[in-house]
Amino acid sequence: MSLRIHLIAIGGSAMHNLALSLHEKGCRVTGSDDEINEPSKSRLAIAGILPKEIGWFAEKITKNIHSVILGMHARADNPELIRAKELGLKIYSYPEYIYEATKDKIRIVIGGSHGKTTITAMILHVMNFHKMETDYLVGAQLEGFNTMVRLSNTAKFAVIEGDEYLASPIDRRPKFHLYKPNIAVLSGIAWDHINVFPTFENYTDQFKKFIELIEPGGFLMYCADDNELNKVCNSASASNVTKIPYSVPANKIVDGITYLLVDNNEVPLQIFGDHNLMNLNGALLACNRIGISNSKFYEAIQSFKGAAKRLELVYKNQSFNFYKDFAHSPSKLKATTNAVKQQFKNRTVIACMELHTFSSLNEEFLKEYKGAMDLADEAIVYFNPHTIAHKKLKQITTQQVHKAFFRKDLKVFTRSEEVTEYLKTQTWNNKVLLMMSSGNFDGVDFKELAGQLVL
Repeated sequence: MSLRIHLIAIGGSAMHNLALSLHEKGCRVTGSDDEINEPSKSRLAIAGILPKEIGWFAEKITKNIHSVILGMHARADNPELIRAKELGLKIYSYPEYIYEATKDKIRIVIGGSHGKTTITAMILHVMNFHKMETDYLVGAQLEGFNTMVRLSNTAKFAVIEGDEYLASPIDRRPKFHLYKPNIAVLSGIAWDHINVFPTFENYTDQFKKFIELIEPGGFLMYCADDNELNKVCNSASASNVTKIPYSVPANKIVDGITYLLVDNNEVPLQIFGDHNLMNLNGALLACNRIGISNSKFYEAIQSFKGAAKRLELVYKNQSFNFYKDFAHSPSKLKATTNAVKQQFKNRTVIACMELHTFSSLNEEFLKEYKGAMDLADEAIVYFNPHTIAHKKLKQITTQQVHKAFFRKDLKVFTRSEEVTEYLKTQTWNNKVLLMMSSGNFDGVDFKELAGQLVL
């Protein structure tokens, strides 16, 4: 008899993918949410598991439910959660359930303030290329994969992107503390999520704890070029764990293409930038631990195009390239802008970013952005005062943004139309446009914008 599983807040990006995976596995899946948007709505409907009504319904929670999975979007006073507690049902946070489903597998967990989605995507791409079955959890839609989550009864491995944000409204542990990896990769540490981790020390402590939770006899790959991560890895006590550092591999750039230099051979890549090359080395070391040789890794990685919104190419012609990227924190801005400038040394790089997250819109955290966009030839920052009000934060001013970024020629806009209209006034010969945000500049269609820029 198939298990019946109910997801509270089924409409979220991660939760609806989990629902689809469980449905595909043969579970009887139900769920609820107070808002379900696209693409979640259509995907759940096609699978036949879209809730018939929007809202929370305590009567949906009955004794014959085997497990309840609680999404981050739900609140602690959710009526369905309260009913599940009254009935004594098994209640899991999202990461708790992922661990429960993979506890008998070899778990490869990728953490870090930046790069974890890309490293996870690289490992999955290589395994998929060589037809190695695996369960997985990744934070972006990947080419060649139907869902962002897969849980099976047959896979020997589980590749898990380990987010440091909270597990659920009633479980204040960071998600990546629950996975207990056999093989761990850490890409770097840069303060984020200040609404949860109010000090840098408090934030770095989470990574120490993660290292201590690696299974005895396990492996930790870490980026040796990150000073803070080096300190954390060397100071963390880890029982019988082998620590392996990695760095930027030997490479060269010719005519806008990056080549890895491996044993007198040149391996062409579709990705670029030191941060991506470091991510690649972390992925390589993890793949080595599960039996994938260097030569098999390099064979597969040549066709890797990157994860969605990670230096994703929107448009290009002979003299103009347009990329969008998820970068929003200071370290990500710096790494992404530097990558583009290094790849296109003879072109003018115009970098445009949106302050969109809770941390980035906080007046205290703003000072962390000092120098973050200095590597661009021209820099633009956009923020929406309505977004700040919606997040119940104190309003910031354009003057504060100017001061924080510490760049005299910085352009600051507070309406997305101002951004696009300004970009349309520019000529785009021998230039690169880089637009960075965890949002979308309040509804900007990047492909449509590209067409308008090159008319």
